[in-house]
Amino acid sequence: MLTTKKDRLLFVGDSITDSNRNREAIPAGWGSWGEGYVNLINAYTTGLLPEQEFMVVNRGNSGDTILELEQRWQTDVLEFQPDWVTIMIGINDVWRHFDGIFCQAPLVDVSQFEIVYRSLLERTLPHVKGIILLAPFMVEQNQQDPMRCYLAKYQEVVQRLAQEYQLPYGDVQQEIDRFLTQQSSYVLSSDRVHPSLAGHVLIAKTWLETVESKVSQ
Repeated sequence: MLTTKKDRLLFVGDSITDSNRNREAIPAGWGSWGEGYVNLINAYTTGLLPEQEFMVVNRGNSGDTILELEQRWQTDVLEFQPDWVTIMIGINDVWRHFDGIFCQAPLVDVSQFEIVYRSLLERTLPHVKGIILLAPFMVEQNQQDPMRCYLAKYQEVVQRLAQEYQLPYGDVQQEIDRFLTQQSSYVLSSDRVHPSLAGHVLIAKTWLETVESKVSQ
């Protein structure tokens, strides 16, 4: 996995992936990776695997639910012809059930989330070498918290789809929870959703370990 020179690695998702990326920059140009985990992964693959000449492309978009992701899938993902696609989506689909009530935001229930997610996988798999799924997560230690309980249903969907389609699955929540046994959630996030740089390091670590574990199988 990820052994072919000049592979295109495309990352797609919401604000956690976006992380203030410069949309005016050329793909894989300065500023195009944002300030988060995609930037860290690019630094790792560029600095430690220079012979591979991987092209790392950020297609995150702040605020996206899976419905907005679906709307731009053709132009932002398929038309770019990536070799590998990493998807992390779902936290906004959950969050809107809690912060979007009074503005009547469109709500994505778990069954719709699964239907759309599955359709994106099936549209994409014939055209790429592989897809890597990263679980949506919350920086919340209390597993009985209502939003965290609701998120668990969406996390289960992503894990189940990964198993069904035999795709690499990165359990970011597990890495976050491990950290929270030692330190405060405020180190990783001020709003339980958007990670600090340390939080992005944990996401990048999860991705790298997921890719490496797949290689060793």
